[in-house]
Amino acid sequence: MSKLWSKEATSTSALIEEFTVGHDKDFDVLLAEYDVLGSLAHTEMLEAVGLLNKEDLKLIRQGLQQILTEIRAGSFAIDGDAEDVHSQVEGLLTQRIGEAGKKIHSGRSRNDQVAVDIKLYLRAQVLAIRDESNALFQQLIGLSEQYKDKLLPGYTHLQIAMPSSFGLWFGAYAESLIDDLETLAAAYQVVNKNPLGSGAGYGSSFPLDRETTTRLLQFRTLNYNSVYAQMSRGKTEKIVAAALANIAATLSKLAMDCTLYINQNFGFISFPPELTTGSSIMPHKKNPDVFELIRAKCNRIQSTPNELTLLTGNLPSGYHRDLQLTKEILFPAIQEGLACLKMTRLMLDHIEVRDNILEDPRYKYLFSVEAVNQLVNQGVPFREAYRQIGNAIDKGEFQFDYRQGLHHTHAGSIGNLSNDKIAAEMEKVLQKFA
Repeated sequence: MSKLWSKEATSTSALIEEFTVGHDKDFDVLLAEYDVLGSLAHTEMLEAVGLLNKEDLKLIRQGLQQILTEIRAGSFAIDGDAEDVHSQVEGLLTQRIGEAGKKIHSGRSRNDQVAVDIKLYLRAQVLAIRDESNALFQQLIGLSEQYKDKLLPGYTHLQIAMPSSFGLWFGAYAESLIDDLETLAAAYQVVNKNPLGSGAGYGSSFPLDRETTTRLLQFRTLNYNSVYAQMSRGKTEKIVAAALANIAATLSKLAMDCTLYINQNFGFISFPPELTTGSSIMPHKKNPDVFELIRAKCNRIQSTPNELTLLTGNLPSGYHRDLQLTKEILFPAIQEGLACLKMTRLMLDHIEVRDNILEDPRYKYLFSVEAVNQLVNQGVPFREAYRQIGNAIDKGEFQFDYRQGLHHTHAGSIGNLSNDKIAAEMEKVLQKFA
């Protein structure tokens, strides 16, 4: 299969070809469906502006639909002698329908072809991340309500601090996902713009109708300036990576909490044996390997924006082959992120929360602030109340019976989780993807 740019007198060293193609074909398979969808829209537009006749369009449409069916069935592959997915689709189409297949590239460059493929792919992946994140959000809100009355030690500096609850803990991670999806929604607006028709970055002398392809591909709008349409390569990937990194940071912190809380010295939560792993020599071990790997994978995902910045940071305007490598940086990170979201949900489906944690005397100083506030409510100045309780602690005389009730009533506290307000905020964010 010849290359899209080959000429009779041109040949390329096998070593050069191996180096320049690299791992690109592996990631191009992920773009195959979107490459065909882009070609369907492009050829519909070519016919509408008089650059393709109806008979050729009918053949092209049938041929591309057949290839699309094969892609979705998992039977599509890029041949060894094809340079990329664009070559494979065009070559396969031409083999099957003849000369009409050679006309689908009119008014296009591989530059805008791969740009639209990536935008379409990233748009679909951003929506998949949104859906998985929202599913985790709903799960966390449900757990927050379920366990809102079960108390939990709160920590600052990893020192016992003040009383918390499982409701407050689960709800914190739910609300964290709202801010994460704010940035994902912004990334969605960026990917939902059509670069097709920008050619190699400088437009075309053909009378292309870019609004038509924008409508057919269901983009919100287009990247109008043809130079910027190409400059958006790399930048778009970095914006998506930054949004993904925010979600990864939330998952990593939650995973770290779970890793601590399952520890025998904490013992706040547990999981069924089949969701933990054992030791080769210590029969008592129940290791939180899933959470440790979520933590590690999500920490690595957080490096993705920086890696893309280093790759693209000193590039001038116009297309550069460096941009080929954005796929092998971002695409695996997206798949890892989706896997971490799914595994977090699986683990939380089976979380077991311990009762009466605060009965342990080691947690009695959690209530020092409660005791101070109690004195303040009786008219004692705050600093005097603080001194009195501090002296009682130093002398080993501090006592406080939390079972008489904790009076936390403000929004977002133990006694007023405001989960309904948090859920309403999430609904507002989800509307930004409309």
